[in-house]
Amino acid sequence: MLDNLRSQAAFTPDEEEPSEPSQPEVPKPPKPRRTIDQITGTTDKQRLLLALMLLVMVCLLGSILLLLTGKVVLPFG
Repeated sequence: MLDNLRSQAAFTPDEEEPSEPSQPEVPKPPKPRRTIDQITGTTDKQRLLLALMLLVMVCLLGSILLLLTGKVVLPFG
């Protein structure tokens, strides 16, 4: 059953070369790359503000998590 497996794998009757070459395919021009402001529709200042807000949120949530788990204790109270 598996004796001629290698020779069967090398022979593929579906891949026949066409007798007459067809017209060569013209490569499509590449799509222009979109920048981040085109994708989001924001300006530089808006993206900076969003990044700073994200940084503040991560710092606050991390601090709250440390307080809740007892890894950090407030000096007063």
